[in-house]
Amino acid sequence: MEDSVRVRCPYCHEYVELYVDPDTTGVLVEDCAVCCKPWAITVERSGGKLRVQVNRAQ
Repeated sequence: MEDSVRVRCPYCHEYVELYVDPDTTGVLVEDCAVCCKPWAITVERSGGKLRVQVNRAQ
């Protein structure tokens, strides 16, 4: 099962479709596809639901 979510960049405020590997949980860092600034992405899964939060990476 593949998971894609639409997230908004905390820097440029553009919406980006983000693919999340089905086995991924926790925090990871990825660059915005639009402005290339780093995101801190928090991935949580509970009861078959995916929750993704995107913040500016430190």
